[in-house]
Amino acid sequence: MQYFEDIAVGAKASFGAYEVTREDVIAFASKFDPQPFHLSEEAAAQTHFGRLSASGWHTCAMMMAMLVANLKENRQAGLGSPGIDELRWLKPVYPGDTLRVESEVLEARASASRPEMGIFKSRVTVFNQHDVAVMTLISNGLVATRPKDATSGS
Repeated sequence: MQYFEDIAVGAKASFGAYEVTREDVIAFASKFDPQPFHLSEEAAAQTHFGRLSASGWHTCAMMMAMLVANLKENRQAGLGSPGIDELRWLKPVYPGDTLRVESEVLEARASASRPEMGIFKSRVTVFNQHDVAVMTLISNGLVATRPKDATSGS
């Protein structure tokens, strides 16, 4: 289990492989972002996207799915997040793309008001199969401090 004390500024991770499908792009957009270029090849062809593209919010959701899968494999005493900063959609995500994630811890500090937790910021970048960055954000995470009776690295 990784606790706050185990988080090192500068630590990097690379994980995930999420295949974007046409069906998922349309299903997500139909429910959450029903703009024509997310729903129709014909409508998308008339825009700067040139073809059907995933909603940026769908890209966020796919990133989150990869992040949670990574946390299941690399257990962390996570306590959620107070939010994200600087979200940027850099390039369109298209059906047929395969996404992956890289993260880097930018800072970590103990909570001033809650000694049982710490706060860390990470730069998260989502890449497509061509290693082109399609989205970046700064994630703020909350993580429990090591219990007094837990040994280091357990």
